[in-house]
Amino acid sequence: MPVYEQPLNERVRTLMRLDVLFSQLNNSIHGESEWDSRNSIHTLLDILNIVTRMDIKKEIIKELERHSSYLAKLESNPNINQSTLGEVLNDLDLQIDRMHTLNGQVAQRLRENDFLSSIRQRATIPGGACHFDLPGYHYWLMQPAQKRITDLQDWMNEFAPIKSSISLILRLIRESTMPTREIAEAGFFQSSLDSSIPYQLIRVTISPGSNHYAEISAGKHRFTVRFLDPDSSDQRPAQTSEDVEFDLTCCAI
Repeated sequence: MPVYEQPLNERVRTLMRLDVLFSQLNNSIHGESEWDSRNSIHTLLDILNIVTRMDIKKEIIKELERHSSYLAKLESNPNINQSTLGEVLNDLDLQIDRMHTLNGQVAQRLRENDFLSSIRQRATIPGGACHFDLPGYHYWLMQPAQKRITDLQDWMNEFAPIKSSISLILRLIRESTMPTREIAEAGFFQSSLDSSIPYQLIRVTISPGSNHYAEISAGKHRFTVRFLDPDSSDQRPAQTSEDVEFDLTCCAI
C-alpha cells in the first residue's frame, strides 16, 4: 500500500532521514561494482554529516526514555496485552543501555578516519570525488569487491546502536494509533491537531494502483492533504477534481 508521511517535529524528521539513509546503505553495501561502493560511501558520509551536526546520541536517548515512560504507564491497563507491552519495554531498556554504553561521540572513529575525511571534503563539490582528485579513493575502488564490502560493513557497524534505536522508535510511532477512513473531497482534506496531544507523524495510505499521490502540509495546529495528478509534461501537477478515499493515521505517543 502506498504510504505518504509527514513528520511533525525536527527530531522525528531527522530520525526518518537517517532511517532512509540506512535503508539506502543496506541496499547498496553488498553490491560488487565500483558504483555500488561509491553509492555506499556517499550514503555513509551523508549519515556521518547528520550525526556530526547534532548530538544524535542525546536526542535518541531522550526519545527512547520518553517512549519508555509513556508505555510504562500502561502496565496497569487491563485492556493492554501485557506480554506484548513487556517485550516492547524490554526492547526499549535494551536500546537505552546500548546508547549509554557508547563512549564519546557517535562514530568518532569515522570522523577521525583520514581516508573518509578526504572523500568527505571533496564530496560537497559536484564531481569532486573523481579519480584525479582522490587517487587514494580510486585505488580503494579498484580493490576486490569483498575487501570493499568488508570495509563498508566495518564502518557501518559504527552506527549499529543508533540504527536499531531509530528503527524501534519509528516502529512505535507508526503503530501508536489506528487509522481512520477519510475522504478528500475534490482532492483536498484538512483537519485540526490538538496541541495537548504529542503528535509525531501524519500518515496517509492510499489504494495500490491509485492515479494520485498525496502532498501533506502540517503545522502545530492543523494539517492539509492534497491529492495530485502526476503530469508527464513540465507543468506542475494539478490537484485532482475527484473525491479520494484514504486511510489517515495521526501518530501520537
